[in-house]
Amino acid sequence: MLQKHLLLWLTLSSMLAGFWPNLFGASAFDPFLASASHIGWIVAAVMFCVGTLLPTDEVRNVLNRWPLIVGGTAVQYISMPFLAWAVATAFGMTGDLCVGTIMVGCVPGAMASNVLTMVARGNVSYSVGLTTSATLLSPLIVPVALRLTLGAQADAEFLTKSAVSLVIQVVIPVLLGLFSQRLSLLKQIADRISGNVANVSILWVIAIVVAANRQAIQEFPVVLIAGLLLINLGGFLAGQLGGRLLRLDSGMRRALMLEIGMQNAGVGASLAKGLFPDNPRVALPCGLFAFGCMTTGTLLAQFLRNRTAETEDSLNTTERPTDSASSISTNESTEPAKEM
Repeated sequence: MLQKHLLLWLTLSSMLAGFWPNLFGASAFDPFLASASHIGWIVAAVMFCVGTLLPTDEVRNVLNRWPLIVGGTAVQYISMPFLAWAVATAFGMTGDLCVGTIMVGCVPGAMASNVLTMVARGNVSYSVGLTTSATLLSPLIVPVALRLTLGAQADAEFLTKSAVSLVIQVVIPVLLGLFSQRLSLLKQIADRISGNVANVSILWVIAIVVAANRQAIQEFPVVLIAGLLLINLGGFLAGQLGGRLLRLDSGMRRALMLEIGMQNAGVGASLAKGLFPDNPRVALPCGLFAFGCMTTGTLLAQFLRNRTAETEDSLNTTERPTDSASSISTNESTEPAKEM
């Protein structure tokens, strides 16, 4: 129920965070702002759950199919930072909104892309491999991408801090989650609760970003929505073109499209909060992007699924006359043989 209607819960939880003071009064205890200082640990819990959910055989396939995995990851880490930088530059974004928009393009892909790949009838194994690769490589690649796109704003201290944050919040929890699968009791517990814990945690992270930017959301420029939508749709297009360049089959191309177009907004928001603790507006584009990519990703996955169903129906329709004709010709050819 939670995973199937994730977009609905994302909308409801964010609305609750946004209107909390209006519903319960400005002096009431605010659970979203109260937990804002723990956002890094919440993201670490999410990534630990992701590690427990990654099938070990799928992780082994990353090694066996490493050229295709590395190729897809390269498309993601080249296209998305460039798209974010190009959009921020073209729309004249400056300051915190510019930095936040570029961070949207630099973080790795989201686990939700694996689920939507399954909905779209894509190659889930390839999608999991891409998510694993992008996540484990993020401490090395994200600082480089930030340096190339932000320039002098990303000094050595900034880049080191971002790399360390990604190692602590992303890589180590994922590896611990993978290791915990060796312990049968932990694996049984993880199989039951990890999916829900991960989804609730991501919803809470986005809600924290919304709560910290209640006033800013009412004042943010409409151009930000248009820019984030362009980055999202551009990511889908980059996945399609990159898949053709890599000569992937249709199932893998669908996985690559969804992986590239859907960035890990939770990691982006946490990274922005850690690097800019006194400026919550930097995390705002990451929170808004979560709505955009979940909406467009769900619609795209459903469209691709329906398109596959229509293709299969048309193939079945065209095959029936052929089968009938072959049956007739077979009967005609066998009957003379009996007479002879």
